[in-house]
Formats: sequence, C-alpha cells, structure tokens
Amino acid sequence: MLQRYSFNNETSFFQKLKSFDFVLLFCILIIGIISSFSMYSTDGGEFLYHTKSHIIRFSVFFIMMIFLSFINIRYWHATGYIFYFFILGLLIWASFFGITASGSQRWVNLYIINLQPSELMKIAIIICFAKFFHRVQLKNVNTLKNILFPIVILVIPIVLVISQPDLGTSILIAMSGLVVLWLSGVNIKYFVYSTLILIIAAPFVISFLKPYQKKRILTFFDPEKDPLGAGYQIIQSKIAVGSGGIMGKGFLKGTQSYLEFLPEKHTDFIFTLYSEEFGFIGSILLLILYAILILRIIVIGSSSRSFFGRLFCYGFAASLFIYISVNMCMVLGLLPIVGSPLPIMSYGGSSMLATMIGFALVMSTKIYSRQLII
Repeated sequence: MLQRYSFNNETSFFQKLKSFDFVLLFCILIIGIISSFSMYSTDGGEFLYHTKSHIIRFSVFFIMMIFLSFINIRYWHATGYIFYFFILGLLIWASFFGITASGSQRWVNLYIINLQPSELMKIAIIICFAKFFHRVQLKNVNTLKNILFPIVILVIPIVLVISQPDLGTSILIAMSGLVVLWLSGVNIKYFVYSTLILIIAAPFVISFLKPYQKKRILTFFDPEKDPLGAGYQIIQSKIAVGSGGIMGKGFLKGTQSYLEFLPEKHTDFIFTLYSEEFGFIGSILLLILYAILILRIIVIGSSSRSFFGRLFCYGFAASLFIYISVNMCMVLGLLPIVGSPLPIMSYGGSSMLATMIGFALVMSTKIYSRQLII
C-alpha cells in the first residue's frame, strides 16, 4: 500500500513560502511588467485608463494568486465540480441576462468588475476533467461512460458560449477540454474519428455561422480583398510587426500604433504593438519567458504525487501554449481572427483572473507536491 504523505496543519507559513516556485513567480512578474509598459504605450505614452486599470488588475490578481496558492491541493480537488457548475451558472446568467457590448452578450456585472464567465470556463473545464479522471484507472479511461460524461460536460458550455456569440472562446474552451482528455489517456482513434467528422461537417457548420464570422474566415484567406474593411486589422498588424525589424523602433516609437492605424491594440493585438517597438529580439525574449513559464508548470506537475495536480498542470501548460500560439498566429495572419487574448499581456480582467487562478493551482500543486489525494 502506498504511504500517504501530507502537509499537516502545523507546517509553518514560511515552510510553505519556501516551497514556492520562484522562477515561475519571476516570469509572471516580468511578463506583467512588460505588459504594463506595453499598455502605457497603447495610451500614447500617458498614464491613462487602460494603463491604470491593467496595473491595478495585475497587482490585485497577482496578490490574490499568492494567497490562493496556500490552499491545500486536496481542497481544489474537492471543489472541482462545484467550481465548474458555479462558472456554468454564471455563463447561463450571462447568456440570458448579461451585459451586451459589440453585439455579444458575454459579461456579468459584479459591480467591481464586468466578469466574462467564458474566460473562467477555460480553467474550470481543466479542473473538472482533472478531478473526474483522478480516480479513473487507465484501463477504464476508454469505456463509453468515461468518454461520454466528459464530452457532455464540455459541450454544454461550448453551446452557451457560441450562442453569445463568441466562436473564438468556444474553440479555446473545446481545445482546453480535449487536451486534458488526450493527456488522461483517451485513445487517439477517437480524436482521429472526431477530426474526420469535423472536416466532413465543416461546410454545414459554416452555413450556421454569423455573417461577420464567415467574413473573418474569408479575410484570413485573402485579406487584400477588403483592405479597408474586414482585412484592415490583419493587414495593419502584419505591417506593424514587419516594420519592427530586428531591434524594433524603440519604446513609444511605434508609428502604426501611435498614428492609430492599428485598432484594438490594447487587447488581442498587444503583441503587434510590442513587436513593432521591440522587434524580433524583443519578441524572442517574450517567447522565451513564456517557454520558461510553461516548462516550469510541466516540471511542477511531474514532481507531484497527486494525479489530480499532475493532470491539471499538464492541461494548464498545454492550454497556455495553445492560447499563446493562437494569439500570435492570429496577429501574424497565420490563423483567422478569433478573439484570443495573449495571457497576462492583453488588457482584460476576466482573462487575467482566470490565468492567475490557474497559476495559483499550479503553485498549490508545488507546495503540496508530496501529498496524495486518495
């Protein structure tokens, strides 16, 4: 019988603090500082609304992440389903009674913040799946019950998010869930069959898309077809990234941004502004920081005795990689524009909150790495 290790209640605060992964904390802080300077640049070199709001949110959520990290990993496991259904409830509320902006009904007014539940669902689905597969033996993973139940759990929020409408976030939620299914040991043949079905069904799915969503797909293939309309954003984005060259134009010297050629530069297209100002070298340094961040999460997961913590860390690391890749490919014109924020860098309270909750759970896994969850 395996011996059960655990941190008892007498474990001191300082002992837990020493267990923190300070490399991970350092990377989060550095990316947060870079994002604050980038946000300052989007405000034209002035300390305006977006800069103030971003710095406050990062500071508050970073401190919140530190405090949440001390919560024992077994409590995260115990509340996995509760957290999922709570976020699902917020998602249902947003779909029927939420705040509407830019044609989408995605936000819930919590007075101190307009929360976008779909962003939190990216984390909730990983926690929920990690809890579900924690007690499922590997030989039973591919049974009908253990495949159908997670699919139902995944499809419900996807349908709700699509109805808002928010196709991009629904795709990211789907990818977060599917990557955990794959990591948990689901046979690859199911992914192959699903991909073939998706390819066959693609023409029928496209027919149900909103006109602006169809336009985004067509623009991806030929942005020059409508250079002043649907293709404007991506054309200006590629011009800005290319004009940065090797070393960049310098901080606060990005012409595409300052001359207002680039819309939405503080949200999904923050990397474009950063790349124009700091060039290829600056972009590589940011990618290295993200790579270290993801690698540390994987290392933390691999050292955990808890399968729940290990599966969450692997799933969260894979999801972060997907979010970063999708955002950067999007702004470089390699993928259609799907509304995917760049973790930590992009402006947005809900995205920042979800990311910090994910980091808190990773850090909890590190602090209680020797603890088994039976």
